Amino acid sequence: MTWFVYMLRCRDGSLYTGITTDLRRRIAAHRAGKGSRYTRSRLPVRLVYRERRATLGGALKREAAIKRLSPTAKRRLVRKSEGG
Repeated sequence: MTWFVYMLRCRDGSLYTGITTDLRRRIAAHRAGKGSRYTRSRLPVRLVYRERRATLGGALKREAAIKRLSPTAKRRLVRKSEGG
């Protein structure tokens, strides 16, 4: 099973990080206000970063690592993934 670690940019400019096995379904849930309490109050959201992991453990570790990054480092990661 493939896991995705993803980041969403919220309306207020903040970044939300999560994991899922079905990225399309999860993004749709966030956009419908059913994804998480955090994003529900910051709609709309836009997918700005994603990466694949082979295992749940790998996805959880990567999610935790991203969440520990400074806001500047998170923005740098997003820019790098967008080719900038």
